Amino acid sequence: MMDLPKDFVWGVSTSAYQIEGAAAADGRGPSIWDTRCRTAGGVVNGDTGDVACDHYHRYAEDVALMRQLGVDAYRFSVAWPRVLPRGRGEVNQPGLDFYDRLIDTVLEAGIEPWLCVYHWDLPQALQDRGGWANRDCAGWYADYAALLARRYGDRVKRWITFNEFSVFTLFGYAIPWAAPGITDRDQHLRAIHHVNLAHGAGVDAIRALVSGASIGAVHNRQRVLPEGGRPENAEAAALLDEHWNLTFCDPQLLGHYPPRVARAIEPYVKAGDMARISRPMDWFGLNHYGPIFARANPDTTWGYGWGDAPPDSPTYGVGWAVFPDAFRDELLEITRRYRLPIVITENGCGGSDSPDESGAIDDQHRINYLQLYNASMHEAIRGGADVRGYFVWSLLDNFEWGSGYGNRFGIVHVDFESQKRTPKASARWYADLIKRARSAA
Repeated sequence: MMDLPKDFVWGVSTSAYQIEGAAAADGRGPSIWDTRCRTAGGVVNGDTGDVACDHYHRYAEDVALMRQLGVDAYRFSVAWPRVLPRGRGEVNQPGLDFYDRLIDTVLEAGIEPWLCVYHWDLPQALQDRGGWANRDCAGWYADYAALLARRYGDRVKRWITFNEFSVFTLFGYAIPWAAPGITDRDQHLRAIHHVNLAHGAGVDAIRALVSGASIGAVHNRQRVLPEGGRPENAEAAALLDEHWNLTFCDPQLLGHYPPRVARAIEPYVKAGDMARISRPMDWFGLNHYGPIFARANPDTTWGYGWGDAPPDSPTYGVGWAVFPDAFRDELLEITRRYRLPIVITENGCGGSDSPDESGAIDDQHRINYLQLYNASMHEAIRGGADVRGYFVWSLLDNFEWGSGYGNRFGIVHVDFESQKRTPKASARWYADLIKRARSAA
């Protein structure tokens, strides 16, 4: 623990649609994920976020759980359709009031709020106007970000423009695994560029309106490898690597698109766009779970598909491949390439956790995973990576997008029938880790 910076931040993460529920309460409008959940085959078992963890009504209980853990910070997102039901225009005051209550409760618990402006829940009314494929969406987003900055900037100083740009654009516009479920190369390219423009406009809006703002963006970065190491999968892996790891980080932080994407996206770029996208940032948010394996697939939008990890990959009881060395290497590469402090905004693992006869949840597989990845984080720091914080995904078992409720990522178990919260063994492990880190500081 001695290698951690003195002001290292320990936290937990959630997102609005995954936990809030209250999907039709107090004037909230529908999002593209409400629509996706009602589309045949959109979500496993037809699950929806209508109730989720009912955090909208139970936020005080959830903040008390955070306080018990001893975390420094809580990363959450605002639901765009809760505060602007049609995405723009008339403001929904009860929605704004909810986040006032949440932020104040978090602060009263001695926890710092980290606000993510966009975590995938675009208002359906904006999707009906073309969504991210419409260049105007960048301006709509900037207005929304400004609304939040004016309302909460007196209390919130840590701001995140977007969560996982490449996931919601790739899976929403090229691979139909997420809302809005479109498979169209032209719309995918437009969405990439317009989201980048929105990010830049959001940074400027927040910077202008929030005194002392510390602004980051959350990128998911995982090494992309050809399945089986086969040459025929190498080009697929190279293109997926650009889409997944570089298409947002490079223009935002280096001022240019990576080469393959640059050629394809050129028709959509106007004079001055790259300067609008590449705005000064304070830190780099990283979500990381493990490497991606790619295979060539000519039947897909871009000619690549998801491959399988080597059959002898270690799983440590998680059920999916675990590569902690790849985490270390990613932290070192981000430090080298982008020269920004790093905050690990998501890291964790799923499972089918359930209480035993005594009501306890022994999720040793998750503890194993978190131990391994924390050890790799320390290796990276000793190797020169500038890591300033670590947030577990997630505080609560929740709605896991297309997987519905079948995969639990929380360190707190949620019974989705009764809404009872039960800290798992991993919650106790994490609380102890934080205590030991503080004592070593």
